[in-house]
Parts: sequence; C-alpha cells; structure tokens
Amino acid sequence: MSYPGYPPTGYPPFPGYPPAGQESSFPPPGQYAYPSGFPPVGGGAYPPAPSSSYPGAGGYPAPGGYPAPGGYPGAPPPGGAPAYPGVPPGQGFGAPPGGAGFSGYPQPPSQSYGGGPAQVPLPGGFPGGQIPSQYPGGQVPFPSQPAAMTQGAQGTVRPAANFDAMRDAEILRKAMKGFGTDEQAIVDVVANHSSDQRQKIKAAFKTMYGKDLIKDLKSELSGNMEELILALFMPPTYYDAWSLRNAMKGAGTQERVLIEILCTRTNQEIREIVRCYQSEFGRDLEKDIRSDTSGHFERLLVSICQGNRDENQNVNHQLAQEDAQRLYQAGEGRLGTDESCFNRILATRSFPQLKATVEAYSRVANRDLLSSVAREFSGNVESVLKTILQCALNRPAFFAERLYYSMKGAGTDDSTLVRIVVTRSEIDLVQIKQTFSQMYQKTLGTMIASDTSGDYRKLLLAIVGQ
Repeated sequence: MSYPGYPPTGYPPFPGYPPAGQESSFPPPGQYAYPSGFPPVGGGAYPPAPSSSYPGAGGYPAPGGYPAPGGYPGAPPPGGAPAYPGVPPGQGFGAPPGGAGFSGYPQPPSQSYGGGPAQVPLPGGFPGGQIPSQYPGGQVPFPSQPAAMTQGAQGTVRPAANFDAMRDAEILRKAMKGFGTDEQAIVDVVANHSSDQRQKIKAAFKTMYGKDLIKDLKSELSGNMEELILALFMPPTYYDAWSLRNAMKGAGTQERVLIEILCTRTNQEIREIVRCYQSEFGRDLEKDIRSDTSGHFERLLVSICQGNRDENQNVNHQLAQEDAQRLYQAGEGRLGTDESCFNRILATRSFPQLKATVEAYSRVANRDLLSSVAREFSGNVESVLKTILQCALNRPAFFAERLYYSMKGAGTDDSTLVRIVVTRSEIDLVQIKQTFSQMYQKTLGTMIASDTSGDYRKLLLAIVGQ
C-alpha cells in the first residue's frame, strides 16, 4: 500500500519546515493495514533502564540529580544570565543579545531563533551528578563546534537516487524466498531508502506478488532485528501512534515514551498522531492519557496533546522577562508551588520563546530554571517540564542523552534505541551524532557497535551512517 503525499515527518527544529507543497496529507482511516500485535516490543514491557541512569518515577533522575545545577545543555549558569560579548553589563533585557552568547559549547544550528543564533552549552554535569572518570577534576572537555553544526539540521537517511520500487521489492522477495534469509540484502534495501520510498516498496511488493511484505518480514525475522525492520516500514505518524498505544496498553504505563513523543513533536504532527490513533486503534488518545495518568502529569500531557503550542519563531524578550518573573513567583519565590503557572507557560510558549525565558530566569532567580524545576517538582511532572526545557535549549542534546542512557550500564534499552534512531534518521540524526560525541567523548556508532550484535547491529550502524 502506498501513502501518497506522505512526506517523512519528525520534529523539524527549524522554521519553514516542511517546504511548501510538502505538507502532510494524512491517510484516511484504515489505510494502515498492519497485522495485530505489530510488532511485539520486548514482550510488551518497556525495558527498564539501569537504576543508576533513571532513578526517578518517570524513568528520569530524581530531583536534584538531573543534572548538577548548571549542567544541562543550554542552561545559563547559576547566578546570572550568560554574558554576551559586546553587551555592557546591566543592559536591559528588552533587546536581543547581540553577541555569541554562551561560549565553548556546541549548539544545534537549526535552533537559530529570533534574537540571534542560539548558542547553547552542553552539560557541565552529568545526570545523577556523576562525572565519568576520564574527566579528571570534574572538568568536562568539549571539542570546538564543528563547521557542519553551523548548517541546518539533517538526517543520515536520504531518498535513494534512481529509485525503482519494483526492483527493490524483487530484491526483498529473493532475500526471503527458499531456505534461509539473506539479511544483508534486506539491510541494504531498508537502510538506503527514505520512509516514503519504503512505503512504495511495500505497495509494489503486494502488487507484484500478492503478498504482504510486513507479514513476510515478520515470518523471516525475530527479536530486535524484527522490531527495527518493522519500525522502519511504518509511516512516521503511525509509528508514533503505535508507540503511544503500546506504552499505555496492558498493565502499567511507559511514561518515558509518552513524554519523549508528545514533548518533541510539532503541532501538526501531534494532531496527525491523534487522528491516526483514533482511525487505527479506534481509541481517543486524550481519553487514554487521562485513564493512564493522573494529577499534574495528566494535565500537562493533555495540554500538550492539543497541539496548540505557539510556533511563532520570533522572540518577545519583554514577555520572556515577565514569564521568568511569574515562574519564579510560582516556585522559588513562594512557599509551595503553583503548578498551573508552570503548566500554562511551558505548554503554550514556543520553543524559541522558552529559551529566552530560561535566560531571563537566571537573572531573576539567581539560579537556572532546570535546577529550580528539580527543586520544585519530582517524578513524571519534573520529567515533562525538563524535557520541554531541554528541547527548547538543545534538542540534539536531549536525544543524545536518551541514546546514551539506553545503552549505558548492564543491558540495553533496545526499544528506546530503535525508536530514536528510526524517528530522527531523516530529521536531525547528523546533529545528534555530533552532539553525542561532544557530550560523551565517544561516537554513537562506537557505543551501538559495543552494545548490539549481528544483523541488528549492521542495520543500526547503516542507518546511523557508520
């Protein structure tokens, strides 16, 4: 089956995306004809991350431990706002900073918001306050910003040139026909085509052979390799909707999946996910969220799944100053916490606006906003608020950190690894790789190679571009 007008989607971290003429056209109900139970993710249970990585209730570090104050990418240092070269001390906040901003750290170029390029630092501290032993004295060195980081965000997977869906369908048929399976042929086809092209290959396969490619792949593959291949053949919106459904069905809720997807997608993507969730699973996403969550965590997710965040890329610096003051008075500046104020501002303001608010907050509160959130909140609410702020400051760093902790320690959280690699592969995986290397002094490919094996490793590395 094909998905006409369905461009690869994900979270475009720069204005003007998608290009004119490529707006998403959501497929009608029933067009995603996937078999039931597609695919099983770790037996339906979300793999737990090592306790040293995510001790918080929502799978994120507990208050005060994520990360050391001033340590997250993009957070201004406690004690004041960042110094902007060429701007006299004490100058009012009404004018956009005119200098380089934070120095010495890489930043995602795609987040060049109003008011000048967003110069965003990477962590000076690590989650849990643990600094790897290779950094003597607790000093984390960062390489200088590579030239490639000054360009727009880009994925590692590009559409194949001279694309022929029928030829690729024939290759896949031969790879699965007869005794045994030619996994390398499958890897070569899947890794070198965009999501949109994979949908066309899937449709061509059914036209040529009268068989469902997904069912054939499921019968030939198993384990992590099966999950990765099937995820790559799902249209992006369906994959997000399926991941959310899988996170809430059965006993327990995988809160980290809800947070990761809902907090990092555009308004249009969220609305399409909501429609897909209804058409494919016959369920209302908001109702499922309400039944699986509670309290301020529920309210935050319901707010976000409306898909109504302001997406104006211009920054109102006076509003940022006012919001910073409101957030301080709702948290650090009073006894108790006014959660609704944090909900209103963090769920409605644009990401460029929130970045300016974080900078203003450090002036108002003499502390960075991320550390204040850690002091005022805990568990899943803390995780949602931090994810929103982290994405406003440095989206590639957020995903790099998630990838790192999916592989750190004993065992691998394969579902998180697969989900992030697949969903970012055509969006900003190039920037995530660069940021990963600077944050952890090793390449993403090296860590994947040491934590995975076989054809699963080959395909992951092919997608990552190693």
